[in-house]
Amino acid sequence: MLDQFAAHLESSGLIPFGSRLAVAFSGGADSTCLLHLTHRLGLQPIALHLDHGQRAESMQEAMELAAFCESIGVPFASGRADVPALAASYRVGIEEAGRIARYDFFRQAAFRMGCDLVATGHTRDDLAETVVFNLARGTGMAGLAGIPAVRDGIVRPLLPFSRQQTRTYCSEQGLKTIEDPGNLDLTFSRVRLRHRVIPELEAAHSGAVANIARTAGILSEENAFLDAMAAAVMEKCEVHMNGPLRFLTQDVECAFDRSVFLSHPPVLQRRGLRLAAGVLGASMEYQTTSLAVEMIGIGGPGSISLAESVVDLQIDGGVFQMAKRVVDEPFRYSLVTPGVTESEVFGWQITVRPWNPDLPVRDKDNLDVVVDAEALQGQLYFRSAHHSLKMTPLGMDGTKQVTHLMAEAKLTKAARKRLPVVCDMVGPVWVPGCRIAERVKITDTCARAFRLTIGPLEGAGRQEEQERIDPT
Repeated sequence: MLDQFAAHLESSGLIPFGSRLAVAFSGGADSTCLLHLTHRLGLQPIALHLDHGQRAESMQEAMELAAFCESIGVPFASGRADVPALAASYRVGIEEAGRIARYDFFRQAAFRMGCDLVATGHTRDDLAETVVFNLARGTGMAGLAGIPAVRDGIVRPLLPFSRQQTRTYCSEQGLKTIEDPGNLDLTFSRVRLRHRVIPELEAAHSGAVANIARTAGILSEENAFLDAMAAAVMEKCEVHMNGPLRFLTQDVECAFDRSVFLSHPPVLQRRGLRLAAGVLGASMEYQTTSLAVEMIGIGGPGSISLAESVVDLQIDGGVFQMAKRVVDEPFRYSLVTPGVTESEVFGWQITVRPWNPDLPVRDKDNLDVVVDAEALQGQLYFRSAHHSLKMTPLGMDGTKQVTHLMAEAKLTKAARKRLPVVCDMVGPVWVPGCRIAERVKITDTCARAFRLTIGPLEGAGRQEEQERIDPT
């Protein structure tokens, strides 16, 4: 099996060269096989184990798994979750709560340990069971495609292999495995499907599991193709909000041209809406997506809640908007001067650097400005907008509310809440995307200047220490 596994990794490219790999390790045959194979291939895996807190013997099993990893030279990290409490809190079944807990732990642990990927031990049998399970409860092409080989940093290298192959491998290698009693508990619907339905399918048609898995692979490719088509449709009809400040809210809102959207087939409309919801961190069921398409076809004005009330759809004339419900709290922080201040929460960075006042900076979008450093009063800081904030914009005589400047720039409500207003001890100095204050403009007598630039956060970058100051 080692040679087959190595060939599969090479042909699929699931684990790129140099990747730091974590393996979800329950102690069962599938995960034990996966951990051992990746270790033998020199991929230097890290084993991640989550104790679900459901059985008295689980702590002892975790200790045994840690000892096994130590014996073969594989780093081991474990965690513990109260899955029954999680199920009650989320109002979901034990199986679903366990899945949520596992993936949360895997992603967090992998991040802490510097891993790029988490590999799970799902096999061809798991894939077939998922397809049949989804078909029974009703699904679309994505559900019939089953378990993706790679998604969101999770890879499943054993999908081409059967459960029997992993058991045979463990037996041949003399590897001790742990059988979770839950895998035999027929009160769980998936367990009944595994032990009753799938064997009957195999009895009725030899090779049923392999055939279902192959069909899922075909549908997965076609599903990806349709997703690409739908993504192109949504890109074509997207209406860019907030102009050059779009990066402020691209994770919480998006807007589309209604007529362009409706000119495409319903299948791409529904799929496109699901993709848009996914960008906002939400998912949509078929019924909700169909209702949304119907409302967009009717026109507005109007609004409905989508994706379990996480996303709102608003229709106004020729444009419809999808917005994630978020609560952005007021903020006020010191600005590193000179230096770079980064906001991971809102995805922007502000750079302040000394500048020659005789060198002009021409940026019609007002995202890159120069101010008189000697006209500044006290420490620079940035804060959220408020109706009480006023300034005299460059080129004007009277004062104007900062929120009015933002409205005139056609910034959405979400963008106005997130846009950092740069201030000194007197008041606003710069409203990015709008204006600088008249009092800090460059004059003929200016001897020292600062150049201020705002833009999207560039990768992980160096984190500047920000000092929280009194929000009064």
